Amino acid sequence: MSAKNGSIKLVAGNSNPALAQAIASGLGLPLTKAVVRRFADMEIFVEIQENVRGTDVFILQSTSYPANDNLMELLIITDALRRASARRITAVVPYFGYARQDRKSGSRTPISAKLVANLISRAGVDRVMTLDLHATQIQGFFDIPTDNLFAAPLMVRDIKDRFDLSKTMVVSPDVGGVARARGLAKRINTPLAIIDKRRERPGESEVMNVIGEVEDRTCILVDDLVDSGGTLVNAADALIAHGASEVYAYITHGVLSGGAVTRITSSRLKELVITDSILATEAVRNAGNIRTLSIAGLIAEAIGRTAAEESVSSLFD
Repeated sequence: MSAKNGSIKLVAGNSNPALAQAIASGLGLPLTKAVVRRFADMEIFVEIQENVRGTDVFILQSTSYPANDNLMELLIITDALRRASARRITAVVPYFGYARQDRKSGSRTPISAKLVANLISRAGVDRVMTLDLHATQIQGFFDIPTDNLFAAPLMVRDIKDRFDLSKTMVVSPDVGGVARARGLAKRINTPLAIIDKRRERPGESEVMNVIGEVEDRTCILVDDLVDSGGTLVNAADALIAHGASEVYAYITHGVLSGGAVTRITSSRLKELVITDSILATEAVRNAGNIRTLSIAGLIAEAIGRTAAEESVSSLFD
């Protein structure tokens, strides 16, 4: 495959090598030879080992854990490519870290998502491609073109293959996620329910009420990311208490920090489905009720369309 105005190069950081290789395979292209390593004091060193002059380069790098290391890798790879005279640099960031800090949460607090957007732009990135941003307005934090892809089509296909939709209900785990859940419910033509919860302290949640008739329904919780897992576990308990027959969850980004995997595996969730936007840990891979959908095909298609100057939004029509 080649770009409209030149050849395509794919450069991968260390955040998710398995996904990077799958994207490259989907495009029928090799990953560009590059060294991304650490000095003894953990400084990051990058060397692009192929000619990229005049090429359309896509950097494949999530800013997941360790977020700061992976972010610095992205910035330094960008600088190396810019100094090597790449024609255009697109940062493909399947999981955009710091996205939850998209506004001032209190006095004298930062808007870190905006700061990270500034860093990426100033480093020399010409375009950003990401997946299911925590808040869609983060697109406006960038002064360069930004494509926010959606995992919903993958989830819709999987749900249609596995569930009797006449007995299924989509559930938003909180009021803030209603728009996302409503969009999925509309795609599969099922009713919508909402969990009304009150968060007493950071990292914990207390389910207060279920809005909607979930009795004897297979409930599917939908959200953009799962971190501690507390919200999903409490939501599943509340839905079962209100008569739901089974509870599943479809979440784009499996952050799953701390004891989240243990919390999920010992919960009443029948299954948690995540994508491979974040490299799965051994605990995630071994969890009996966590399954992964690959977004490699979706991202490969979006990269191909971007390189050919074709519509990306039509992927989700």
